Amino acid sequence: MSKVKVGVAGYGVIGQRLADGAALQGDMELVGVVDVAPTLAVRALHESGMPYKLFLVDPARKPEFAEIGIPVSGAFEELLEQVDVMLDATPAGIGARNKELYKKHGVKAIFQGGEKNEIADVFFHGYANYEKGIGQDFLKLTSCNTTGLIRAVDAIDRMVGVEKVAITIVRRVADPGDTHRGLVDLLKVDPVPNHQAVDLMTIMPHVDATGFLVHTPITHGHIISIVATPKKSVSKEALLETFRAHPRIRVVRIADGFNSNTSLFRYARNLGNKRGDMYEIAVWEECIGFSKDDILFAINIPQEAVTIPETVDGVRACMSMQTDRLEAVGLTNKYLGLKARL
Repeated sequence: MSKVKVGVAGYGVIGQRLADGAALQGDMELVGVVDVAPTLAVRALHESGMPYKLFLVDPARKPEFAEIGIPVSGAFEELLEQVDVMLDATPAGIGARNKELYKKHGVKAIFQGGEKNEIADVFFHGYANYEKGIGQDFLKLTSCNTTGLIRAVDAIDRMVGVEKVAITIVRRVADPGDTHRGLVDLLKVDPVPNHQAVDLMTIMPHVDATGFLVHTPITHGHIISIVATPKKSVSKEALLETFRAHPRIRVVRIADGFNSNTSLFRYARNLGNKRGDMYEIAVWEECIGFSKDDILFAINIPQEAVTIPETVDGVRACMSMQTDRLEAVGLTNKYLGLKARL
């Protein structure tokens, strides 16, 4: 069986990671990436040996790239003639314009969380609603926070069922290097319910969800506090077993030094992970508690890389590479090096 041919539009924070994730898949071929200017990410791509072919949105800008020795393989639409599916990681709103090009060339596409839900046939999550994405032309991923949140809630839901959840998100205000956001010294709040709670209900309509969000002046990850009401009572030991068995969840302990969002980032760098990325969300063992049957726990969301596995799941679904959910996510996990930690 021939490999599914994949392209990436937008070689920024998410696009770089999507390219790496797709390139790791043994049954996919990353044909190339698209960008508009010789950004730092594109310059790093060149200096690292140009592992991916580069295509330009505007071919007229090719001289800018030639001047600094960056090879260009063609125009955006030339890439579209060579791929089966595009992973669109362009800034919010650009994906909607790109969709017209995808339709013109008969190419499927997967959009990131910044686009409006109407852009896609299915609002998609690999673990929670994989089946709905099978054979569809356009999928949209949930945001980084919602992706990790749904992983955790879905794991409990498949074990004992979940009636409702209430979440509080302590949200990083910007990605590292986003100096255009300014220097901030405040905690900003959003109205209830936050979009992550609403989005969870879109993916998991049987769960009643609400939530509160606080923007914080940090850049490395979000922390979400979750209160979940299960349909059956469950022990802490059973929860830990379920979380440890999930390849995209890492159970950590404060006692071992995992006492902050940045301790997880540092650990990923110590592991030698490229850019300090971590695909897994983290659950703190000491932060699991109970109020009668309600479960209280906290998770860490590594916002730059967390959506990559679910995006790759989306390729498998829309291209009908696998129709079984667990087979599909299992292959994604295998190629990304993710495994259960029992």
